[in-house]
Amino acid sequence: MAPFRIERRSPLPAGETWRRLTDWPRHGAHVPLSGVTVRPPGPTGVGTVVVVRTGVGRAGFDDLMEVVRWDPPTGGTPGNCRLEKRGAVVLGWAEIEVRPRGGGSEVVWREEARLRGLPRLFDPAMAWSGRLLFGRVVDALLKG
Repeated sequence: MAPFRIERRSPLPAGETWRRLTDWPRHGAHVPLSGVTVRPPGPTGVGTVVVVRTGVGRAGFDDLMEVVRWDPPTGGTPGNCRLEKRGAVVLGWAEIEVRPRGGGSEVVWREEARLRGLPRLFDPAMAWSGRLLFGRVVDALLKG
């Protein structure tokens, strides 16, 4: 697995930060050649499946992620979401934690991902690209 971690601070309250980071369809607008759908449609909860379609036309693959933990922030309590990657190509997990911090919030995004069949030799490159890609996604989602 290729583990990586992203940390960000935001002037937004924890509830708004959480809302922006877990608005799954908005993720697709910030990942090249991707679109995101959610099954079933509606509010996210344990059992929700987030499907990221990467590619052009029929040339592509689906990255399926199931929400296995869903605890939004409340009051001064941090929020935590865990997704298990269950696709045919991308495996691993991602966790998003949002904590109140001062008048704003703090985000910790942890992820371990691998591409099925890709040797561990490529783990450092996968971690580097994951930090770069998801760091940009988090930054864009927090901006609005």
